[in-house]
Amino acid sequence: MAIVGAFMVPHPPMIVPEVGRGGEKQIEKTVRAYERVASEVAALRPETIIITSPHTVMYTDYFHISPGRSATGSFSQFRARDVRFTESYDTELIRAVKEIAQENAFPAGTQGERDAALDHGVMVPLYFIEKLYKDFKLVRIGLSGYPLTMHYQLGQILQQAVQETGRRVVLIASGDLSHKLQSYGPYGFAPEGPQYDKRIMDVMGRGAFGELFEFDETFCDRAAECGHRSFCIMAGAFDGQAVRAEMLSHEDVTGVGYGICTFYPQGEDETRYFLKEYLKKAKASLTKKRLEEDDYVRFARKCVESYVLGDRITRVPEGLPEEMLIRAAGVFVSIHEHGRLRGCIGTILPVRRCIAEEIMSNAVSACAKDPRFDPVRPDELPFLDINVDVLTSPEPIESKAELDVKKYGVIVSCGARRGLLLPDLDGVDTVDDQVDIAMRKGGISPTENYSLDRFEVIRHR
Repeated sequence: MAIVGAFMVPHPPMIVPEVGRGGEKQIEKTVRAYERVASEVAALRPETIIITSPHTVMYTDYFHISPGRSATGSFSQFRARDVRFTESYDTELIRAVKEIAQENAFPAGTQGERDAALDHGVMVPLYFIEKLYKDFKLVRIGLSGYPLTMHYQLGQILQQAVQETGRRVVLIASGDLSHKLQSYGPYGFAPEGPQYDKRIMDVMGRGAFGELFEFDETFCDRAAECGHRSFCIMAGAFDGQAVRAEMLSHEDVTGVGYGICTFYPQGEDETRYFLKEYLKKAKASLTKKRLEEDDYVRFARKCVESYVLGDRITRVPEGLPEEMLIRAAGVFVSIHEHGRLRGCIGTILPVRRCIAEEIMSNAVSACAKDPRFDPVRPDELPFLDINVDVLTSPEPIESKAELDVKKYGVIVSCGARRGLLLPDLDGVDTVDDQVDIAMRKGGISPTENYSLDRFEVIRHR
């Protein structure tokens, strides 16, 4: 069999009457749409329901699939302990997903279970579905900190596993939209909030899954969206297939966006291999950009590629600009992939003989030794965007008034602890934001007696 239908749904606990206690009436359109989804799922009679949820176990560098044979959960944390669930897992399908992931060196599996209880991102859709249909097994999958492209790849793996096991499957992409739609909402207002909701409902309502990759990560963060990666997994599960999409509802009355859409496969379609097309365009764009890179970035890229491919550069080559050979300065090397940070390591003051040696050392560290990320793999090299920032010497300042978030980077120091943030970063719009982030990086509390230094950078792209 195959994935016979998919549904994009939100998961506000208040939509459950025992939790909402009348509050669910605010989102009556969402309730009615959810009831229709439940009736359509029941009509499809799936053997297995896969639910992707932002609220189950989540890692930055791993996709977690809930292990074991079954799981339970309740809305007790929302004062409705009597609303309970007991679900059996589809162990055969889970095993198939794990095996395909392992064969493709893809970071997904059942390791690292921290909380076996069902989360509300899963229980809210189950609440509606199980009113009408209960003859199914469950697969519960979390999201990750990986780029959108890898969430789509997970969807492709699910598609393959479903086909290999012959399961009749419904996929539920659980996720709210923006959490910053109204000033009275729990997270306040940001202009990106309603912009995100308008865009995502248009994209999903048309089934234009390739456009999911066009949502900039910073834009999504500012909108405080919840389900975008969940939607990408669902899109990948329909890779290469035509889809009949229908938007059922959208509401934002609580300050959080709730959108519901339905998707039904309509057969193979050669024009809908969206990840393949996206990677092709991304590779072409970066290839063109590399032709315009200056000597600093070109050298950093050469150091990264040589190290990743097993042929590390051990000495400064000939032909570099004289300034790189005779001047010493602190240097940061930043690596991005598909719009997300992939590694960033730097030195505030020079620790090498010259800028070229500083770049050599920090480029290798950024691609292989940044503790926040796994080492860069050879297959990632065509998609890396690299920047080199050369720092001026830091100068002490008396207060934040001497900072400019676009012009100056900041160093916050307290004893041996130190946090640094470069200038002119996406998503960092105010001096307060800049200093706050630097303090958190250094483990420094606002109540402590700290000092500030500022510096400028010459940014090479």
